[in-house]
Amino acid sequence: MSIQSSIRGNITKSYVIMALFIAFVIVVGYVMGQALGYGNGFMWFAVLFAVISSFASYYWGDQMVLAMSGARPADRRTDFDFFTVAENLAIAAGIPKPKLYVIDDTAMNAFATGRDPEHAVVCATSGILARLDRRELEGVIAHEMSHIKNFDIRLMAVVAVLVGTIVFLADFFMRTLWWGGGRRRDDRDGNLGQIMMLVGIILAILSPIFATMIQLAVSRNREYLADASGALLTRYPAGLASALQKLAKDQEVLEAATNATAHLYITNPFKGKNYGAWFAGLFDTHPPIEERIKRLRAM
Repeated sequence: MSIQSSIRGNITKSYVIMALFIAFVIVVGYVMGQALGYGNGFMWFAVLFAVISSFASYYWGDQMVLAMSGARPADRRTDFDFFTVAENLAIAAGIPKPKLYVIDDTAMNAFATGRDPEHAVVCATSGILARLDRRELEGVIAHEMSHIKNFDIRLMAVVAVLVGTIVFLADFFMRTLWWGGGRRRDDRDGNLGQIMMLVGIILAILSPIFATMIQLAVSRNREYLADASGALLTRYPAGLASALQKLAKDQEVLEAATNATAHLYITNPFKGKNYGAWFAGLFDTHPPIEERIKRLRAM
């Protein structure tokens, strides 16, 4: 599969995933509404919440992420390499130069966010800017530029909001049950009500887990595509491979990162805690760095 076909597939996938997640939200909202005795009203509330959240994330998600990360606008004089590398790569990629931000933290990391190439942001930590040489920095920024050009930033924003909606619904459902909320059902609906209540509890427990696993799987696949696209952009895969080796050796946790933003970074900002379970890889936000380096070295 070519890079261009992967990009087209990525744009299409963003709409497909959005449709599937909205359908999932409808099903979860319907079951929980019936279980609590609110009927279809709860389902439409869930849909409205998802739509409003998606709209807010689409237009203001980048500013929220920057605020959460404590990022500041980059300065051309003090962050000269960051500016010039971004300018050169934006020209090579055929997209507008994104806004540049810096997180003042000695941990090494970077991410891209926004809704499209015309409204995009690339953010790097002061640690990565100080400790990478120019060719390595080109590899990292090319990776982030690829996320922008491939529309990964839109895809992951949509997925994150819809996962958050599922988690909110599950939490609301369990809290309502705990506090004895909901509406009383007619006795004639007793058996059906008990079945819907059981299904609702199962969904409240399992749906956030499944939704998060889907989010993380999509995130891992997008990292591989951005690595390949970035290498195509610079024509120098060794630059990104060398940068990833340095990132792998850096064990400093990025203080500004949160569970909500971890999937955005080029490497796991929490440095991949090892839980020892066979299924631990299902909950990783990033593919193994060793495998990413191996693929780059083979290009």
